Amino acid sequence: MKKVAVIMGSDSDWPVVKGACEQLKAFGIPYEAHILSAHRTPAAAAEFASGARKNGFGVLICAAGMAAHLAGAFAGNSTLPVIGIPMKGGAMDGLDALLATVQMPSGIPVATVAINGAKNAAVLAAQILSVSDDELAAKLDQARVDMAGQIAAKEQKLQAELAE
Repeated sequence: MKKVAVIMGSDSDWPVVKGACEQLKAFGIPYEAHILSAHRTPAAAAEFASGARKNGFGVLICAAGMAAHLAGAFAGNSTLPVIGIPMKGGAMDGLDALLATVQMPSGIPVATVAINGAKNAAVLAAQILSVSDDELAAKLDQARVDMAGQIAAKEQKLQAELAE
């Protein structure tokens, strides 16, 4: 199975980004997490992105706030799928990061999840990898069944409470 790279622009992103790592681990997907910056370590970020395919990665997840150029920098240096996680914070509380992540030039796409949407980034990475991995696809199917069961249980609890 291909690995997923989980890249964050700063260690302050870790409390959110670890949710992506936990989700990848739950699916049994190998991953690496690194701190690289599009602005403070541009050469290292470009080197990681350009070598990602030959180093066994299949998807790149990049989390960054404010200017949020990390996902775009990785997408510009790799043809692997890149998923951007815009991080909450800054003067615009994450809206600037969302817009910077989603507004990519034609030919250099970045799939973008919600602000602080680390878990969904991991699920999307799993879906991408599952195109060629039936075992992973089955795990995703089971996760959907489990979610539906959780909602059904919550509905049952709500109805019981309303009946009191």
